[in-house]
Amino acid sequence: MKVSLTLLCLFEGFLQATAQSAGQTSEFHLGGDYLIGGLFNIHYVATAHFQRPQAIDCSRRNYIKLFILPNYRRFQLMRFSVEEINNSTVLLPNISLGYQMFDHCSDIHSFPGLFKLLSVKDSIRPLEEGSMRLPNVIGVVGPFTSTHALTVAPIFMSNLFPMVSYGCSGSVFSRKNLYPSFLRTVHPNKDVINAIVGIIQNFSWRWVAFLNSDDDFGKDGLEQFKARIEESDICLAYYKSINHDTDYSQVFKQLEEQNIKVIVVFAPKVYAEAVIESAVQLNVTNKVWIADDGWSLNKKLPNMEGIQNIGTVLGVAQPVVTIPGFTDFIYSATSQRVHGGDTEQEMFCNQKCSCSNVSVKSLLRADPSFSFPVYAAVYAIAHALHNTLRCGSGTCHRNITVYPQMILEELKKSNFTLLNQAVQFDENGDPKFGSLSIVFWNHSGEAEEVGFYHFQQSTHLSINKTKIKWFTNGEVPTALCSSECPAGYAKKPNGMHKCCFSCEICKTKTYINITENPFRCISCKDTEWSAEGSTSCTPRLLEYVLFTDSGAMLTMVLEGLLLGLIVSVSAVFAINYNTPVVRSAGGPICFLNLGCLSLCSISVFFYFGVPTPAFCVLRYLPFILFYTVCLSCFVVRSFQIVCIFKISAQIPNIHIWWVKYHGQWLLISAAFVFQAVSITISFSCDPPSPYNETSWYPEQIILSCNLNIQASICSLLLLLSLCCLCFIFSYMAKDLPKNYNEAKAITFCLLLLTCTWVIFITEYMLYRGKYIQIFNALAVLSSLYSFLLWYFLPKCYIIIFQPSRNTQQYFQGLIQNYTKTISQ
Repeated sequence: MKVSLTLLCLFEGFLQATAQSAGQTSEFHLGGDYLIGGLFNIHYVATAHFQRPQAIDCSRRNYIKLFILPNYRRFQLMRFSVEEINNSTVLLPNISLGYQMFDHCSDIHSFPGLFKLLSVKDSIRPLEEGSMRLPNVIGVVGPFTSTHALTVAPIFMSNLFPMVSYGCSGSVFSRKNLYPSFLRTVHPNKDVINAIVGIIQNFSWRWVAFLNSDDDFGKDGLEQFKARIEESDICLAYYKSINHDTDYSQVFKQLEEQNIKVIVVFAPKVYAEAVIESAVQLNVTNKVWIADDGWSLNKKLPNMEGIQNIGTVLGVAQPVVTIPGFTDFIYSATSQRVHGGDTEQEMFCNQKCSCSNVSVKSLLRADPSFSFPVYAAVYAIAHALHNTLRCGSGTCHRNITVYPQMILEELKKSNFTLLNQAVQFDENGDPKFGSLSIVFWNHSGEAEEVGFYHFQQSTHLSINKTKIKWFTNGEVPTALCSSECPAGYAKKPNGMHKCCFSCEICKTKTYINITENPFRCISCKDTEWSAEGSTSCTPRLLEYVLFTDSGAMLTMVLEGLLLGLIVSVSAVFAINYNTPVVRSAGGPICFLNLGCLSLCSISVFFYFGVPTPAFCVLRYLPFILFYTVCLSCFVVRSFQIVCIFKISAQIPNIHIWWVKYHGQWLLISAAFVFQAVSITISFSCDPPSPYNETSWYPEQIILSCNLNIQASICSLLLLLSLCCLCFIFSYMAKDLPKNYNEAKAITFCLLLLTCTWVIFITEYMLYRGKYIQIFNALAVLSSLYSFLLWYFLPKCYIIIFQPSRNTQQYFQGLIQNYTKTISQ
C-alpha cells in the first residue's frame, strides 16, 4: 500500500523530470550498451520529518541528513568496477557497460529512483500478458541495508528482476519463495552471528548483552542470536533495540546493575557510533564490545578521544581486500570533479552529491568494509551478461535480446574467479565464498586482524589471542553471572537465567556430569559408588567369602570335627545301646537326633562362594527342617522326664496314653510334617535368592542371600515354639536327681543356643560385611555343638570312663533316693 501510494503521488512529476535530466553528466550515470542499476545510501535522512509520501533530494540542505563516507566509497567502487570491465578485452568484449545509480537515502521516500530503473524508454507501463519488456537496466546492485531491501525488493521480485545486494544480510532474503530474484555477495546474519558467538565461546564468556538497531537488520540479528545461544551455555542477560531516541544513560545503568561486561552491538554505523560515543561521554569503562561487520572497521571511533577507557573492542569484519587500480581511479575521479566534470545542477531521483569537499585521503581511508562484495556484485552481473550474450573469441552476439530473467538464470549459475576467490551462489542466492576477519581495535587506532572465521573449513574460528591487549592488564576478562562451580558441585538456578546459580555439592552415591547436565546430580547405578563431590562413579567391589578364605576354612574344619564327633558318639551309643545311659538319653531317638544334627550341618558349606539360587535354598532349608526335628526330640525327652517323675503320679492316664500311642513319635512326626509343608509353601512363594547388599558400604557390594522373614514366619515360629516348650519342660525338671539330671543339660543347651543367636543378631545389626556369612555359619555350628557337647558327650564320658554309673542298680538307687526325698 505504501509503495502504491507513493507511485500515484510521484508518477506525473517523475515523467516531467526525466526529460529534463536527459543528457546531463553525473557520477551517477554512465551510458552504455547495457546499464546496471545501483542503490547506495550515500546520505541518511530520518523519515520521521515527513508527513506524507513524497520524493526527496538526499543532498538538499534543508533536510536533517548525514553524509556516510564509507557508502560513498562503495559508490565509487561500483563506478570503478564498471570502468574496469569496459577496459577488459576478455569480459564482455566489444560491449560497453553503463550504470544508473541513485542515492537511496530513505527506505520510503526514494521510489522515483526505483521507477527510473524499471522504466521502459523513460515511461512506466503495466506488464501486458504474453509480452516481454526491456527496462532501462538489466540488473541492480544494492541496496545496502536490509530495511531498504525489504521496501524495494518486492517491486523487482514481481518480474524476476535480478538484484545483487552487497550489504543486505537479513535472513528473510534466503527464502526464495518470497525473493526469487534476490542474490547477495555478503553472508547472511546467521553467519555473522555464528562468528560472534564463536568469539564469545572462545573466551568462555557467559553473561552478555545485545544492543541491536530498531530496524529489520537489528531485529533479525537479535532473533538469530537468541536461536544460536539457545542450546549453548551463553545467557542473554540484557537486550535493547536502539534508535535515535534511546536514553543511553539508562541503558548503561542497567548494564552496570546486572554486572554485564560483554556487549554485542549489532547495528549500522549510525547507531553504533551513537552507542560508543555515549559510552565515552558517560564514562562507561571496563567492557568488552563486540562489533558486527557493519562498523568493526570504523575509522572514526578508534581514534576518538577517550575510546581507550571504554575497554576492549573486538569485531567481526569483512576481510579487507585490496582492489588493484582503485586508488588511481579515485585520484582520477576527484581530479575530474575539481575541474568541472561534476556539475552542481539539480538532478532528479537523487543523482547528485555535494561531495566536492571530500578529499582523496579521507575517501581512501574510509571504512573498507563491503568493498569486495560491491566489486563481486558488479562482476557477477557482468559475467551473467557475458554468458547471456554467448561472448567468446573476442566478441559477443549483439543480436540477442537480453531480458532481466535471462540475466537472473545466469547469475544463479555464476562460477568465476575474482581476486583469487571463486564467486558462486547457493540455492538460496547466498554466497559460497569468502570468510570473516576477527579484528581488535589496538592502541594505535587501527582495527588489527587477529583471527578468521572460515565458512567452508571444519575448524571455523581461529584467534591469535596474544595480539589482543585486554584492559585487564593481559588477563582475559570474565563475563559470568555466577562463578563456575568447583568439580563435584551441581548448579542450583537462581532466577530465570541458567547462568545465575549457587553451587551444591553432590552427595554420596551421586555424581555430576557438567557436559550432560550441570544442574543435576546423577545417581550412580547399584553396581557403582561415589564419594561426596564426585564427577564420576566407580565400580563397586564384589565381596563374598571364598572357600579358600581363612575364616571359611576354619568353619569347614569345625564342621568336619562336628561330623566326626557325631559319628563317634553314634558308634558309642550303638555299641552300648541296651545300657541305662543310652536308654535314658532317648534310645532310638538319640540316633534320629544325631542324624538330624549331621544333616543340619550340611547348610554350613553353602555360606561360601558366589551365592546362587540353589546355594541360597540349601543355606536355609536343611538347617530349618532338620533342626526342627532335633528340637522336637529334646521336647519329647524333656516331657518324658517330667511326665515320669511328676505328671504320672498326679495324672497317670497321660503317661499311659503317651506310652500306648507312642506319643514321642507322633510329636516328632507332626513337627516334621508341619515344618516341611510350611517350608514348601514359603519357598514356593518367595524362595531365598541371591541378594546384593548395597546400602551399608557404598564402595562394596556384599553378595548374600535374602530370606523373606514374612514368608517364612510360620517356620520360624515353629522353631521358637519348640524351643519354648523344651525350656519349659526342662525347667520343670530342674530338681530331679542330682547325679542324673538330663533336664538340666537340655536347659543349659538351650541357654547356649539362645545366647548364640542373640549375639549373631546383634552382630548382624551392626555389621553387614562379607564376614557376616562366616558368623552365620559359626552360629549354625554353635547351635549344633551346644547339643552335641553338653548333652551327648557327657553320656559318652559316663559310658567310657564311669561304667559303674551305667548300671541298672545305680539308676534304681537314684530314683529311690529321689522318691524318699519327695515323700519327706
